[in-house]
Amino acid sequence: MLQTLVPVTFRFVNRSWLPSLCVRAFSSSSEYGDQSRGGLPRFFSETLPPSKGNVVRVQGDEFWHMTKVLRLSNDDRVQLFNGKGGLVEGCIRNMDRTGIDFVALTDMEIIPPPNTQLHVFSGFGTLKGGRADWLVEKCTELGASSVTPLLTERSSSISENRVDRLERVILAASKQCQRLHEMIFKPPVDIDDLSHLIAQSKLPLIATAKATPVLNALTSLEKQASGLIIIGPEGDFTEKEVSMMVEAGAKAVSLGPHRLRVETATIGLLAAVMLWSDSQ
Repeated sequence: MLQTLVPVTFRFVNRSWLPSLCVRAFSSSSEYGDQSRGGLPRFFSETLPPSKGNVVRVQGDEFWHMTKVLRLSNDDRVQLFNGKGGLVEGCIRNMDRTGIDFVALTDMEIIPPPNTQLHVFSGFGTLKGGRADWLVEKCTELGASSVTPLLTERSSSISENRVDRLERVILAASKQCQRLHEMIFKPPVDIDDLSHLIAQSKLPLIATAKATPVLNALTSLEKQASGLIIIGPEGDFTEKEVSMMVEAGAKAVSLGPHRLRVETATIGLLAAVMLWSDSQ
């Protein structure tokens, strides 16, 4: 059989901190939820072989991970995914110093995206000591559709040199939890520019103290196809910022009586909404 060879070099994101920045990760599908508990090693590729017998060349970081970290070799079976729902099973062939040939053993499958899209806006720009990494990693695992650093009066910037590290964290978490659809790590957005997004959303939730407990609030709402989850920075939102978002249509919810760190509040609210959405 004639094989089609397609060269592939992996590049996860545009590394500039410009408005077009988009750090990609991947979300799970219920049809493939069992794979999160095991299965073949899975690697990212923008290009997939469309049918059985076709070949793509794997190079760069994914080639290094295959051969130097996992120590895979010729004839070992692996999967490639493209972050758009595409998944192909195949095996390693023709390994050399620059890459391997991936030979498809199945036709490419296209898995539909999740039914609920949850978009996280969190004031984590000033977090230190790996706490922002943890926040982004757990958002990836829980299935957020996007994560956006929120610039507020008390968290007015985020360092550009964190992009590469967040890129590696997101990709590693994506592969570990077997996500198939992309999550987007978006450029920072100023809180003043959030009002129109809140007004357009049917499920905008903002975590604040002295509000309706989140479970009580969710039981009074209907499931929506998408939602916004908004978390303040260390020191919380100002009263003016909260008033602005509530007036735009955000529903204030409480996460309990204790003062939570930014990453704890983000993951707590995301997990609560995700489980509520699944139960619906």
